Amino acid sequence: MKLQSFLAAGLALLIAPAWAQAPKFPESGKTIRMIVPFAAGGGVDNAARLLGEQLRKQLGVTVIVDNRAGANGTVGGKAVQIAPADGYTLLFSASTHVLAKQVMSTPPYDPQADFAPVARVGEAPLMLVISPQLPQDKLSDVLAAARQQPDKWTAAIPAAGAASHLATLLLSKQGNVKFTYVPYKGTQPALADVAGGHVNLQFDSMISLLPLAKSGKVKPIAISTRKRSELAPEVPTVQEGGVPNFHFVTWYGVWAPKDTPAERISFLHTTINQAMAELGKSGALAKLGVEPVTESIDQFKRYVANDVAQNAELLKSAGFRPE
Repeated sequence: MKLQSFLAAGLALLIAPAWAQAPKFPESGKTIRMIVPFAAGGGVDNAARLLGEQLRKQLGVTVIVDNRAGANGTVGGKAVQIAPADGYTLLFSASTHVLAKQVMSTPPYDPQADFAPVARVGEAPLMLVISPQLPQDKLSDVLAAARQQPDKWTAAIPAAGAASHLATLLLSKQGNVKFTYVPYKGTQPALADVAGGHVNLQFDSMISLLPLAKSGKVKPIAISTRKRSELAPEVPTVQEGGVPNFHFVTWYGVWAPKDTPAERISFLHTTINQAMAELGKSGALAKLGVEPVTESIDQFKRYVANDVAQNAELLKSAGFRPE
């Protein structure tokens, strides 16, 4: 017994320094940088800032949101990919991030292989709006008119592979209509042309379209999810408009550099889920039309794999070619 006690004491002495040297995460005085690969003021940026502020409260460290827009979101994505893998640099992006290989001819990275997934944090519906100069007020009327005169119906595409693009392709497919797609560099220039009557319709995040929809500068005619949104309960769903199986959401997630230690990924996953749950309870997310999502890291990985497979097939069936 004495020998065993002596060996146990010696082992404890050897282990103790290792535990003592393990750094606390996040360390006091350190800053967590959350990179958003889009311009400030959009739906992704607004959601990221809510999460950043909640994390600051929970962790007691500075959390900054760093906007790195450009190249379909890959400028910000690349900044995270090459950042130190220490958990202090994170990517907050939308579903666009995972489709880089499908929409770019020379993507700078593989979204599934070159990042560590941390958490899928929320989902939000899209809104379909049309030009106020059009006589139609219902989706069923729009689809009927588009079937009769397919060459005259144009759809704004704010970004290739974005939720707005994919939802429009899905509406075309399931609604049995054809649109002429007009590419834009962002939501706002596309929306300006819908309001001005230069293009007929646009699908995009509700938070981006609601101000003009409420002011009457564009006409809201449908919501992309199975149920109506509390932000605009008077607007029917696409299913109510005559496309029975239609359902589409944009979603948000957090990623870290690929080689970030597993224990830090696990800590961030738990902390971010707690933060989103708190934001859900407070009503802050509802103002953005976002519903929090809580799932494991493995569930997040599977969701991304399925999402990429389905949307890659949708792009292929529409004849889309990476640029």
